[in-house]
Amino acid sequence: MKHAEIMLLSGMPAAAPSYPKGPYRFINREYFTITYESDPEAIRYALPEPLEPMPGNLIAYEYIRMPDSSGFGDYTESGIVIPCLFEGEEVNFTCQMYLDDEPPLTGGREIWGFPKKYGNPRLKVVHDTLTGTLHYDEELVSMGTMSYKAENLIANPLHAEMRDPEKIIEKLTKTQINLKFIPGVDGKPEIAQLVAYNMCDAEVKGAWSGHARLHLVPHVNAPVADFPVRKIIGGSHFIADITLPYGRIIHDYMKEGTQQAQTSQRSQQEKDKKAKVLVHGT
Repeated sequence: MKHAEIMLLSGMPAAAPSYPKGPYRFINREYFTITYESDPEAIRYALPEPLEPMPGNLIAYEYIRMPDSSGFGDYTESGIVIPCLFEGEEVNFTCQMYLDDEPPLTGGREIWGFPKKYGNPRLKVVHDTLTGTLHYDEELVSMGTMSYKAENLIANPLHAEMRDPEKIIEKLTKTQINLKFIPGVDGKPEIAQLVAYNMCDAEVKGAWSGHARLHLVPHVNAPVADFPVRKIIGGSHFIADITLPYGRIIHDYMKEGTQQAQTSQRSQQEKDKKAKVLVHGT
């Protein structure tokens, strides 16, 4: 394999990469999100600096069904998103994600730094209830329920701010941020970044809201219950076609560490110079 051929690979392994090159289009992507108030200390601890908590101590717990995803296939994922601030901009930090398909798990971690682990999420309709569940190592760790299509956000005049599909698209394309951390072959940090991306080319096919409930079970390897439910704000249910593009680096911890080391070194050199002057002066 020539150098030029290696540089054209979409990923590993070279013989059969886990995922093709992007962008990645999702058809009939279905979102079930439960927004709730949680513990402010848990939120502050989970947010990597320089991200700052938003007022309200809100968490968005998500179940997302992706039946038709270019390059990734048919899968479901579930996890925790924390609304927060980056340099004054309202953004979402993806804290935990669990899914049941290897290509988006591998590609998500390698390209954008998604915090993905293998789990068994499900999103389905049971009679009159939209039901999301997440099992990890055969144990239930979350269950979310919502009245199925109880309130149509686009048609209901009580939701004037959401009747315009463009407002819903703004929510779906809001800046998302991941902490991408990958060690080098020596075990030391090689990539440590905050990565941002914005979903794009969204077409909303349906949007609903309703009463919702969320049950979280403590689990050491899927610690979604570390963000306890204090108060349920509500549930939302969207179906849309949407595209995941490549992202961008908004903060590089490796460069920051290098700059701090250089500053510390210069400071020490200045101290050494002053010490020498004092010695010669005496």
